[in-house]
Amino acid sequence: MKSKVLGIVPARSGSKGIPNKNARPLAGFPLMTWAIRAALESGTVDRLILSTDCEDLARIGRDAGAETPFIRPPDLADDAAPMLPVIQHTVNFVMDSGWIPEIVILFQPTAPFRLKEDLVSALEILETSPSLDSVVSVEAIPDHYSPHFLMRIENDRLLPFMPNGLAVTRRQDAPKSYTRNGQFYMTRRATLVEKNSIYGDNCKPYVTTHKAVNLDSLHDWAEAEKLAHIYVEQTVGLLRRQKRHKIISNTLA
Repeated sequence: MKSKVLGIVPARSGSKGIPNKNARPLAGFPLMTWAIRAALESGTVDRLILSTDCEDLARIGRDAGAETPFIRPPDLADDAAPMLPVIQHTVNFVMDSGWIPEIVILFQPTAPFRLKEDLVSALEILETSPSLDSVVSVEAIPDHYSPHFLMRIENDRLLPFMPNGLAVTRRQDAPKSYTRNGQFYMTRRATLVEKNSIYGDNCKPYVTTHKAVNLDSLHDWAEAEKLAHIYVEQTVGLLRRQKRHKIISNTLA
């Protein structure tokens, strides 16, 4: 039986690295619209809620197809607020209304380029593997950025970041390293509520291989603008076509 799946897009107002980033247009669409449309177009979620502290962002979210049943409380909307309580707040809200999801998917707006096939495949893995607590998207780190080659400076001395870092001198000898890329976090509700964790005890990595970007700076944004044309039709194409249809219908009316 298919699980009940809740999708969450977190988008608070204010941003230091990229001003007003969640509403900032990327290839003609507000950044958070990319996350909303990717979630809806994938068919992986039964409900999609935008968690925001801003009515302007809520309006953008509704236009893109997300539910906005609440405005996020101020204590969950500042720079220091961890993501786990934000997710739990949304889960508790829908549970209090009588709707109980089995799986929760987090779609971070700062990772705009997702593929439907990745979302569908990762959800299938979690649904068919009862022992798993979660499935999280990751991507490989270039070999020369392996933690075994990283250094730190302490008291004006250059030291290896890893305890055995100096023992690894060849790239091919370093274990393959991965980073979370923010495209999705799929977690069982019980893991979020009972284990108080996004990952749980048994988290399976889902390695994505397509060219993507995580938006933390204006430099990242410039890179995203270069890549957006590759993903725009799959991710927000339906919304674009709906807008065209609306314009045509209004013209003919």
